[in-house]
Amino acid sequence: MKHYEFTSGFKSLYEKAVDLYIKGSRDIATYYTSEEIDWLSKNGINQQHMYDYAEDHCKYQEPGFEQALAIELVRRDYFLNIQRGIASQKILKEIDLPSKTDSLQGIVWLPRLLPKARAKLHGELSSELMFCCGGDRKFFKTHNIMPAEFLSVLWRTGSDDNAIAHWIKLRK
Repeated sequence: MKHYEFTSGFKSLYEKAVDLYIKGSRDIATYYTSEEIDWLSKNGINQQHMYDYAEDHCKYQEPGFEQALAIELVRRDYFLNIQRGIASQKILKEIDLPSKTDSLQGIVWLPRLLPKARAKLHGELSSELMFCCGGDRKFFKTHNIMPAEFLSVLWRTGSDDNAIAHWIKLRK
């Protein structure tokens, strides 16, 4: 694997997904060749992530290439260096998430975002979930946090949800 070329490879596949979505293709199974799927997999990314980025890019102009790249750089780092390139077999489903109105230390959405962010970091999101969806983006904008930065803080703080809530309050 040519690690130095990750960003250009990611950009190419991101742009391909956006182009296909613009052209009306909604069948993710047709987006990438087996070699491209292998490349995504070796970098801890799946086709659904790319489709979600393309769909939201086309519908909302967010999160955009830069945010997607930053998110996937953190995910890739975790995948290659902590998971040693071995995908997790666990999957987080939407039914397992807290309510959208739940709060932690007065911060609404945080209890829902925390398991989603951990699942993104660990590569455990089901296809029905997206890290950095519209609700997540609203949260990040409200609290002035970059999505990739949130993943990085989550990685450093581990399972200490209160430490993350404290960090959010300090940021604001």
